[in-house]
Amino acid sequence: MHGNAFALRAVLNDIRAASPDLILNLGDTVWGAADPAAAWALQAQFAPPSVRGNTDERVAGLRDGREGMREWLRSQLPPDLPVRLADLPVRLDVAGGEVRAAHGSPRNPWEDLMLTGTPAGRTRPARFAELRERLDGFTADGGGQVCVVGHTHREMLTVVDGVTVMNVGPVSRQKDGLPLARWGLLTRRAGCWTPEFRRAAYDVAGAAAWARAHAPQPVGAFEAAWLSAGREP
Repeated sequence: MHGNAFALRAVLNDIRAASPDLILNLGDTVWGAADPAAAWALQAQFAPPSVRGNTDERVAGLRDGREGMREWLRSQLPPDLPVRLADLPVRLDVAGGEVRAAHGSPRNPWEDLMLTGTPAGRTRPARFAELRERLDGFTADGGGQVCVVGHTHREMLTVVDGVTVMNVGPVSRQKDGLPLARWGLLTRRAGCWTPEFRRAAYDVAGAAAWARAHAPQPVGAFEAAWLSAGREP
């Protein structure tokens, strides 16, 4: 979500049209500057967080760093929210254990499930052995079928040992240069899960303008540049 009420409204409209049986919110709920208070109110009403994201840990004070952003966000949000975010689980199994949801990986919200860092400071697709380790015991032999995550700000899909691994991409702060809100739809038919990437256009200019007008600088300028470019400036 990344605190973007503009993008979240578009996604919620799309979700209502799809009418799913269950909504999973993969975390990073409010760490952003496009009206995070309204973004949280929408989540609290329509899509409460299911698992804890890495920036949720920053808001909750479980992880140091970027204290200025954290304090500004806390001033915008309900006082009990840091505790609520801290209490969220790292992973959640649903649909009779067939689907596992996490933010980064099932064992750590800061860990990329589908990407691996290189000595040169870049990333590459994770190898099957790395995926197996990071899935942390979630296997087809144990009844697992789909593991769905976020964190990397990219849409990705693979299969390892019969388990479909899906990174749905973010509602806000895409890293691919295409500033569209993202979400994922999982459909089960005849015991088989089909993943689908979904995208929704939203008022990017309005979101960027809100950040510039209301967030402290340089937070507002940074957020506006990221949203407008569809990638980190």
